[in-house]
Amino acid sequence: MATATSPPDTPVRRAGSHRAPRSRPRARRRGALRNWLLFAVLAGPNIALLVVFTYRPLLQSFYLSTLQWNLGSPTAIPVGLANYADFFADPGTPRMLAITVVFTLATVGGGMVLGLALAVVLNRKLRFRGAARTIVVAPYVLSGVAVGLLWLFVFDPNFGVLSAVLRVVGFGSPDWYTDPGWALAMVIIVYLWKNVGYVALIYLAGLQAVPRDLLEAASLDGATPFRTFVSVVLPLLGPTTFFLSITTLLTSLQSFDIIRAMTDGGPLEGTTTMMYSIYLEGFAGGRAGYSSRSPRSCSWCSS
Repeated sequence: MATATSPPDTPVRRAGSHRAPRSRPRARRRGALRNWLLFAVLAGPNIALLVVFTYRPLLQSFYLSTLQWNLGSPTAIPVGLANYADFFADPGTPRMLAITVVFTLATVGGGMVLGLALAVVLNRKLRFRGAARTIVVAPYVLSGVAVGLLWLFVFDPNFGVLSAVLRVVGFGSPDWYTDPGWALAMVIIVYLWKNVGYVALIYLAGLQAVPRDLLEAASLDGATPFRTFVSVVLPLLGPTTFFLSITTLLTSLQSFDIIRAMTDGGPLEGTTTMMYSIYLEGFAGGRAGYSSRSPRSCSWCSS
C-alpha cells in the first residue's frame, strides 16, 4: 500500500510581509516632510520679515549706490562703482573712518568693562539693591536727543555743572564744544552713560545663572574671589559676552541721535562717524545715491 509522503516544509509568509521594507523609507519621508512643514510654520514668518525688512533694503541700498541720484529728483544716472571710487579717493575718508573706529572701540569696550563691573556690584546683597538696579538701567530707555540736550548743560564750559566741579578742585574746563578731540570724548562719555545700563542688565542675568555649586567648589579648593571670577565666572559668561559684543557693536555703529543733538558732527567734523556722514550726504546734501555707500564729498554729483 503506497504511503502518502508529506510535502517538504516551506516557510510561511505572512500577508503583507513583502511590503514591510518599503514602509520604512515611506515613514521616514513622511517624518521629514512633517519636520519641514513645522519648520516652515515656525520660522517662515521670521524669514519673510528678514527678507522684506533687512535683505531687500540692503540690496536696494546697493543698487542706489550705483546711481547718481539726488533726493527727490525724478531721474537717476547709472554710474557703476564711481561712488565707491570717490569714497576711497576722498581725502576726508581716512579721518572719518578713524573717528568711527575710535568711537566704536571706546563705546563697545568701555561699555562692556563698565557694565560687567556694575553687574558684579549689583549682584551682591546690598541695601536698596532694587532701586540701584532701576537707576542704572533707567538712562537706557530715555530718548537720545533728550539725553544729549541735558548733558550739553553739564558740559557747558562757563555755566555747566562739570566746569563748576573742576573749578573747585583747581582745574579749568576743557574746550568741549570747539576742540574736536574733547568733543569726541564728550560724546563717548554721554553714550556710555546712556547705554551701560543695558550691558549691566544682561551681565547681571548671566551672573545669576552661574551655578552656585561651582563657586562653592572653587572656594573649598582655596581659590580667592578674584581667581574664582577669572577662572570660573568669566568663562561661563562667554555666551553672554559674545551676545553683548555683537549687539553693542551694531548699536554703536548706528549711533546718531546723541551726536546730532550735541555736536551735529562737529567741530571741524571731529565727531562725524560713518553713520552721521550718511545722514549728511543723504538728507542734508540730498545726494541719495552717494550716501548709500557713504561719506563726505562727491566731486561730480553736485553738478
